[in-house]
Amino acid sequence: MKRGDILAAIENITRSVTDAAGLELFELELKGSGKNQLLRIMIDKPEGVTHGDCEHVSRSVSELLDAADPIQGAYQLEVSSPGIERPLRNSRDWDRFRGKKAQVVLKTPLADDPKGLKVFDGIISDVQDAPAPEQGSATLQLTDGALVTIPLEQVSRANLKFEW
Repeated sequence: MKRGDILAAIENITRSVTDAAGLELFELELKGSGKNQLLRIMIDKPEGVTHGDCEHVSRSVSELLDAADPIQGAYQLEVSSPGIERPLRNSRDWDRFRGKKAQVVLKTPLADDPKGLKVFDGIISDVQDAPAPEQGSATLQLTDGALVTIPLEQVSRANLKFEW
C-alpha cells in the first residue's frame, strides 16, 4: 500500500471516531518507517480537549487500526490537542478565536506599513471571510491600540498567544 493510501485509510478511521465524538481532527501525521513509526493525531473542540477525549480517541482509533491494519509493522500512537498556543490556519480558526491574543508572522511586510514589520502581536478583533478559508483577512488590535488588517494569504505562521 502506498503511503498516501495508508494516510487516507488512517484519516478515514480517525475521522469516524472524532466526528462521532464531536471533535475536530486538527492534524494527522505518520512519521518514520519500519519499527520506528509514530502516528500523531491532534484533536480539538471549541471548549478545549480533555484527557478523556484523548484517551477515547486513542483507544478507539487503536482498535480500528488493529482491525484494518493499514500500517505495516509496529507504530507508536500519540493523541493530543494542538495546545494553548494552537496554530491559526484559516478564517474559521480566526473567527473562532475572535477576542483572543495572537501572534502573526507575515511572508512579507504589508505594503502600507512604513516600518516594514513582519511580526504582529494583538487581539483578533475582526475577520473578513472570502470564498476560500485560506483567503480573507483578519484585523488585530495591537497593544498601542492601532488596528492592522492582514490578508490571510500573506500569513506565514499564526498562533494564539497565551499570557502567563
